[in-house]
Amino acid sequence: MGDPKYLDNNRDERATKPFVIGRKAWLFANTTSGAKASAALYSLVETAKINGLEPYDYLTTLFKELPTADIPDKLTKLLPF
Repeated sequence: MGDPKYLDNNRDERATKPFVIGRKAWLFANTTSGAKASAALYSLVETAKINGLEPYDYLTTLFKELPTADIPDKLTKLLPF
């Protein structure tokens, strides 16, 4: 953890590492809507991780339950936090 007198941002840097690594690949997101969809998916995955969820399991559940989430309360329950 280091010296308690100093703040660090190691956790934040580790969380952003996948984005830095994937940066070149994202240059080829042919459309704006494709780039927005990728950003939304990455946001869900990272939020799931921060909240202690396994991303694969969370997305599997989300994609199974999303078609029947027809009211705001059902959608809210599917959020990763």
